[in-house]
Amino acid sequence: MWFKNLQIYRLPAPWAITAEQLETDLAPHAFQPCSSLDMQSQGWVSPRENGELVYTLNKQIMLLLGTEKKLLPTTVINQVTKIKAAEIEEQQGFKPGRKQMKELKEDVTDELLPRAFSIWRQTWVWIDPVNGWLVVDAGSPAKADEVIKLLIKSVDKLPLDTLHVVQSPVAAMTEWLLADEAPSGFTVDQDTELRSTGEGKATVRYVRHTLEAEDVQRHITAGKQCTRLAMSWSDKISFVLTESLTIKRVAPLDVLKESTDSTAQNDDERFDSDVMLMTGELSRMLGDLVQALGGEQPKK
Repeated sequence: MWFKNLQIYRLPAPWAITAEQLETDLAPHAFQPCSSLDMQSQGWVSPRENGELVYTLNKQIMLLLGTEKKLLPTTVINQVTKIKAAEIEEQQGFKPGRKQMKELKEDVTDELLPRAFSIWRQTWVWIDPVNGWLVVDAGSPAKADEVIKLLIKSVDKLPLDTLHVVQSPVAAMTEWLLADEAPSGFTVDQDTELRSTGEGKATVRYVRHTLEAEDVQRHITAGKQCTRLAMSWSDKISFVLTESLTIKRVAPLDVLKESTDSTAQNDDERFDSDVMLMTGELSRMLGDLVQALGGEQPKK
């Protein structure tokens, strides 16, 4: 089990919270399935389906947010409302007014909700209280915000902060490409995006294409900046760094795959092995990446 995307946040290091305290904090916000009239429900679920909301191993913490959402397209609501409005018009001799249409639409929604299909989504959270990382496996900030909002609601006075680095990812990535030299411990891979700072936002993308230094430098000299860059860390993990300091397409490389515990007897042992390997390596990678970006900005 590996995270594919990293939305990164900061906690005090070390963060003095016990698994027992966190379990108590999360319990009132455990997941409850949608009722017949709910469009969506969110809450904490057990990462190992054993009733416990907090999974811990080697001082690392894993949480899991469950989301159930009803699929009820607006077009379906509008179609049924239109049909019922026509029936009402025929009965009363005139078209329903604005207020009557609003109430009718609400009634239609309530009528259709119990028959709507549901989709289920899970979002993983990794907390490293030793090194002060909180990471959400979400492809977009909006999905991560759902997790953070419920976590803040669950944990009183959660000491959470965004990660602030001295050098912006855009400036750093552009500098690495211009110098044709990756920071220590990293290598530049074959995917990148260069975008103009001008009004037109002209963009050049390289996808699984060797980055020729002269071509890239020519684009940068012409005013483009790097907004996405595929990289590898220590020949162990590949990823894509974005302009917003989100890390995407995280994947362990062969050297890590080979070190996976092949003696694991069951799913629980394999999960333990994956979590220990992933959290250990990602924690070191994040530390090196922050240093490559000039370190963290001091708090004011």
